[in-house]
Amino acid sequence: MPRAGAAEIERQREALLRIIAAHPQGIGREKLAREYEAEQGTRIEWRTLLRRLRALVAAGRVRTEGESRRRVYLAAAPATEPSPRAVDAEEDYVAVSPASAEVRALVRRPMSQREPVGYRVEFLEAYRPGSTWYLPAEVRRQLHAIGTTPDPERPAGTFARDVLDRLLIDLSWASSRLEGNTYSRLDTQNLIEFGQEAEGKDGHQAQMILNHKRAIEFLVEEAEVVGFDRRTLTTLHSALSENLLDNPNDEGGIRKRPVRIWGTPYIPIAIPQVIEDAFDTLLRLASAITDPFEQAFFAMVHVPYLQPFTDVNKRTSRLAANIPLIRANLCPLSFVDVPERAYVEGTLGVYEQNRVELLRDVFVWAYERSCAQYRIVRESMGQPDPLRLRYRNQLAEVVRGTVASLSPPSSALLRTWARDHGITPVDQGGFAERALSLLMGLHEGNMGRYRIRPSEFAAWNDKHRSRAG
Repeated sequence: MPRAGAAEIERQREALLRIIAAHPQGIGREKLAREYEAEQGTRIEWRTLLRRLRALVAAGRVRTEGESRRRVYLAAAPATEPSPRAVDAEEDYVAVSPASAEVRALVRRPMSQREPVGYRVEFLEAYRPGSTWYLPAEVRRQLHAIGTTPDPERPAGTFARDVLDRLLIDLSWASSRLEGNTYSRLDTQNLIEFGQEAEGKDGHQAQMILNHKRAIEFLVEEAEVVGFDRRTLTTLHSALSENLLDNPNDEGGIRKRPVRIWGTPYIPIAIPQVIEDAFDTLLRLASAITDPFEQAFFAMVHVPYLQPFTDVNKRTSRLAANIPLIRANLCPLSFVDVPERAYVEGTLGVYEQNRVELLRDVFVWAYERSCAQYRIVRESMGQPDPLRLRYRNQLAEVVRGTVASLSPPSSALLRTWARDHGITPVDQGGFAERALSLLMGLHEGNMGRYRIRPSEFAAWNDKHRSRAG
């Protein structure tokens, strides 16, 4: 689909602004899309609508109230007459340092006062792992103190597997919400666990959430081998962008054409070879960082700044930030409750000023929030089953193999498998018991953990589960 020209983009923005201004109490996105279609005689695509709204908000012409499904858009009050709601809006923000407040003020200036800037490879190349620190030592110590989980020496990804059911919902929902997705957390849970799409929602939104689910499962399943390398980052992007880009060849592919980011004078580099070289440098530097929190934040800074992919760069950076945390069995970063405006403005500070202070405050706030939630989740679960921990890989193998071969969920067959695959004799009965429990607990929300395809699960489920028990 051809991209809209500048005149068409401005026409769409002005039409949306007129409709918003006609609703002094605010208007939601779904209603706004319907009224736009009625007025203009043509439907505006959901992604296009979100981009236009973000640009209007960034330019200070529109403001928002509420979160998720209750979010509405209102025409911004004139600058000479501050809105009495401005103070309330500021309360939905993270606590910021004086330096962060300065960055925020810079990116809130009208577009006419913000100088056009391009990509500065010097900003990336100036980083020296072990010498340059975006996160001060005190901040890193604080994050390690709150993020360390029980038994950090367990195999990579163990803690993430312990809380995977909750992580899939939280991170898929929260990261999608930062992209304008209007699914509620309950909608997200129903979609992930039961495949139930929310009524009245664009299919694009369900696809975005399911893509997050697949990408998170990839990180957790491959925790021992993922890292800051091409395979990991391109696989992440491919999973997150599936069926969302105009050209399927762009899914997981390094960008070869110019892109424009609305709402900012920042213009990413457009030369393919420079993008390739900078991406390689980014991966090399990230891989050399030894502190997992510094590594996570480095990804949040430099992946969106480079824009190595045609789209879905911020989503990729948010999941890439979890790579070192999952590998080190630290609490994952879910982004739950992160104020959208704070996150956007922190990213703009990197784009336009090459300053990380505001995004750093958002990162630290978000991580503290995630740790508080997952600590409660983990405590409520008690200690992990030692037999399941010891035979984690074998249990995954027998579950996947049973379903793929359409074998019945039989204790006798599972005992035989345990014997033939070297499970200690004293553990064979317990192994078979756990394997049977996992098989009987399979559903659409967790089958991806075992790399089981939906068609395989459906065939096995129809053949055996309805008659089991």
